[in-house]
Amino acid sequence: MRWLCCCLLLVTACAGSGSDDSDVASDPLVSATQVTAASNTTVAALTTTVVAPTTDPAAVVPTGFELVAATARKADGTICELCLWLAESEDQRGRGLMFVTDLGGADGMVFVYPEPHSGAFWMKNTVTPLSIAFFDAAGTFLDAFDMEPCTADPCPQYPTPDSFTFAIEATQGGLSDLGLEPGSVFQLLGTPCPLA
Repeated sequence: MRWLCCCLLLVTACAGSGSDDSDVASDPLVSATQVTAASNTTVAALTTTVVAPTTDPAAVVPTGFELVAATARKADGTICELCLWLAESEDQRGRGLMFVTDLGGADGMVFVYPEPHSGAFWMKNTVTPLSIAFFDAAGTFLDAFDMEPCTADPCPQYPTPDSFTFAIEATQGGLSDLGLEPGSVFQLLGTPCPLA
């Protein structure tokens, strides 16, 4: 667990940051991807590629993504440090956590859009339930909901709030432990995220 000390803010432990997802089923079909088309413009890369260790030799961790540091400041002032896989290009956002069975110690994945965006997400061929939280360009919390695994064709679509810039996916039920809840403020730091 990493800690962030800021001026007079109370900093307490937040779950996540280095969580072990090795209990996720070994089926390599985990998918959380965006249904609607996004702009071809991408946000500049923020870090160099880091591959996180996993304890399961059969695990599939995200590939072709980078790990970035972020924070979530809860309404009570608590700061949670996060380590997230970065999906910033249209291809990366479309692939998302597809085929991933282990987050490799990261807290989740952040989908970054170059401008305010609306649309829908879906879960196709996924084996683990996910939760997703949405934030605007200023980092203000907009909405969050759970998404269920789907093997049907087509899978249900989950409409997003209007004008979000960041969407963060995590293991279902884990958003609050990461500080990603109503009243929180999200900030992508733009620095590498060393895993504990």
